[in-house]
Amino acid sequence: MGFFSKNNKIAGWMSTSFQSDGICVVHVARHSSALPTVELLEFFSFAEPLAVASLEKMAKAIHADRYQCTTLLSLGDYQILSVDAPTVPPEELKAAIRWRLKDMLDYHIDDATVDVMDIPVDKNAPVRTRSMFAVAARNQLIQQRQLLFAQAKAPLSVIDVPEMAQRNIAQLIEPEGRGLALLSFGAEGGLLTVTYSGELYLSRHIDIALAQLEQADEVQRTESYDRITLELQRSLDHFDRQYHFITLSKLVLGPMGEAGAGLLQYLAANLYLPVDTLNLEAILDMSKVPDLRQVTLQQRFFLTIGAALRHEEKSL
Repeated sequence: MGFFSKNNKIAGWMSTSFQSDGICVVHVARHSSALPTVELLEFFSFAEPLAVASLEKMAKAIHADRYQCTTLLSLGDYQILSVDAPTVPPEELKAAIRWRLKDMLDYHIDDATVDVMDIPVDKNAPVRTRSMFAVAARNQLIQQRQLLFAQAKAPLSVIDVPEMAQRNIAQLIEPEGRGLALLSFGAEGGLLTVTYSGELYLSRHIDIALAQLEQADEVQRTESYDRITLELQRSLDHFDRQYHFITLSKLVLGPMGEAGAGLLQYLAANLYLPVDTLNLEAILDMSKVPDLRQVTLQQRFFLTIGAALRHEEKSL
């Protein structure tokens, strides 16, 4: 199974993500002429979320066998790298990418599961140098995740990564003809993505967890703000140089609750881009799960919702 493998057995997606204290489960129905509807939103509290017994209990409770399932890796479970696209036939692409990755991983390439995503080029450029994202994770981790779902009798079609989940949300708020920077924070740290026309162009992990932005000490909070601002400035400057044909419209902060207010104010004063906050209620139909109107729940389920908004990737 690759990260972006296909399975058309069941329409729609039910996504799961594993947090330190339990399992998030979301099912979203996408509609062509209306807002995507959150049909199911559950958090199952477990001391050992990645245990077979925990996942089996969750799967039985929601009848997981009715859904086509995807699960998210955690930020530390994989690497996502930008590489030059090799000039080889499509059937040789993944093998060529593996060769390029062999000196970029801290483990042997034979121990890696690898998948790729294209980064579209400027159609008006005279010379089109292509880049690609390569996603790599240890075979052992992927196999363990597959085995976990199989033993729990939960049908697993896709193993996905947070960057693509966040891309799915960005697609719903992108202004036509302009790019969008989206920044979210969780227990594992921050995730910055830059998207344009529904495609992922840049991603950065920021080693600052949401808890660091929620702490009472003002000096420590300001230090975190400084580090985030510096990383954003470097990343956005790099993006402008690399993709000069894309104009960014703004930076949007994912749901953060009270912790987001201070960061929003700080970034607005120190970045050249306009800065805004995202309320998922503006882009999702929450009528079946009204509790999701709480910002704290939007933050907890943010990436899991994004994974449930998945659509099939183009085959490379």
